[in-house]
Amino acid sequence: MSPIKVLHGHPSPEELAAVLAVVSARAAANAARADETDQPSVWSDRARAMRRPQRPGPYAWRTSAWAN
Repeated sequence: MSPIKVLHGHPSPEELAAVLAVVSARAAANAARADETDQPSVWSDRARAMRRPQRPGPYAWRTSAWAN
């Protein structure tokens, strides 16, 4: 974690410790969430590009002659 600088005011050691605890907890939660979402994105799933099979319906005989 990078160093944190206090730019304004004069916090007490207790206030600074409380802020650092919150920042550390948020960083740990974000790191844990990043580990959980290591699965590939739905957008990168190549199965979405596959053509779905044609279902029989009205005018199915006409679409059966179309080029794939």
